[in-house]
Amino acid sequence: MRRFLRRLRHGRTDPPEGFDRRLLVPMVLGSILNPVNSSMLAVALIPIGRAFDAPPAQTAWLVTGLYLATAVGQPVAGRLVDAFGPRRLYLAGTALVGCAGLLGVLAPDLWILVASRVLLGFGTSAAYPASMSLLRAEADRTGTKNPSGVLAALTLANQIVTVAGPTLGGLLIGAGGWYLVFAVNVPLAAACLVLGALRLPAGGAAAARTRTDVLGMALFAGSLTMLMTFLMAPAAQRWYLAAAGAAAGAAFVHRQLAVAHPFIDLRVLGGKLPLLATYARQFLAYTVTYTFLYGYGQWLQDGRGIDTASAGLIQLPMALAAIAITVPTGRNPRVRGKLVAGSLVQLAGCAALLLLGPDSPVWLLLVLAAVFGVPHGLSGLANQNALYAQADPERIGASAGLLRTATYFGALLSAAATAAFFQDGATTAGMHGLAWPMTGAALLLLAASLADRSLRGVGRDG
Repeated sequence: MRRFLRRLRHGRTDPPEGFDRRLLVPMVLGSILNPVNSSMLAVALIPIGRAFDAPPAQTAWLVTGLYLATAVGQPVAGRLVDAFGPRRLYLAGTALVGCAGLLGVLAPDLWILVASRVLLGFGTSAAYPASMSLLRAEADRTGTKNPSGVLAALTLANQIVTVAGPTLGGLLIGAGGWYLVFAVNVPLAAACLVLGALRLPAGGAAAARTRTDVLGMALFAGSLTMLMTFLMAPAAQRWYLAAAGAAAGAAFVHRQLAVAHPFIDLRVLGGKLPLLATYARQFLAYTVTYTFLYGYGQWLQDGRGIDTASAGLIQLPMALAAIAITVPTGRNPRVRGKLVAGSLVQLAGCAALLLLGPDSPVWLLLVLAAVFGVPHGLSGLANQNALYAQADPERIGASAGLLRTATYFGALLSAAATAAFFQDGATTAGMHGLAWPMTGAALLLLAASLADRSLRGVGRDG
């Protein structure tokens, strides 16, 4: 028995012939850390703003801080997973999540709270590429060409957590205040550490060492930070931020094409047009999703006058609709129909946002949340299946990290949009204004899904 426990602790028990189901729980639990922290905040922004006497334009930095960190952290984590194996990165990342949760609970002001969100962003960047790497290794071991059932389980968990986050956040805030939205990371991280140490296999690295393009990372982070600082409060006198961000971005692209070991290998992406299209669709889909999550959650409290716990419950149909659509479609690896249907439903939801008012009936609020749950369930699942089919097997960790980066670019744009339209608070006029850029993104998603002929072959032989 002692020998067995020692082998289990170091991940050296003999795996079963089929997919090792022991890996599924830590994979799912680790991969949901980012979406749960993203979506719980949707109903916490108003209480946090009241606690620190900060307007929505400032509390939006709680969103931006996390996604700036994850936009940088995901490619880094993906490369490190490919180089050192998933187990080490999984454990290090989840430990950082627990530390970030403690810092958030103890934060004396808004900007320390923003710092805790930055730490959360870096900490939550490791588990998803680690999970995708483990999935690829299991597929190779078992000879499963397209493990769509396991992909569906991962996607379903992430979809549910993302859209159920506002409800969970509302209940936590109602039970003990906004501090609990940060404190919940401590037990979640502890569970990930225990399960990861016991169940994840050691090793799996493609190489013992990897070179880090520190200058490339700095240019990438600097470009994003300056552009987001401008977009969060755009003004003519702040033109230099946009110019500097664009210049840093151009320098980043030049360096990535010139160095032997770039931070993001743009030369590889340049030869993968279908994969680039998948990243673009992910960006567009989640721009709409996160703009709705953050905008709707704040409007329900300020514009409609609903308390935080009830605002979270009103968004519960979004989670239920996502489950209802993902469960029957999850094992089907075909993607094109899902993307087209999802973008059409998104367009219908954006049009319905224009019907909102201070006296909108509760049934309409519930139906609207359910409408946005359908495309959330379809688009995320379709893009993940497309990524799995299109990415190089030996670069699956980095490719998965970049898919999450595309997601976070969408969230960054949504944070800038809510900051711009909610400058005077989360008013009904601001919510109507948000509906127009959301409509534009949904139209682009529909056009991209219809125009991409490569999607016709994805999933046919899975």
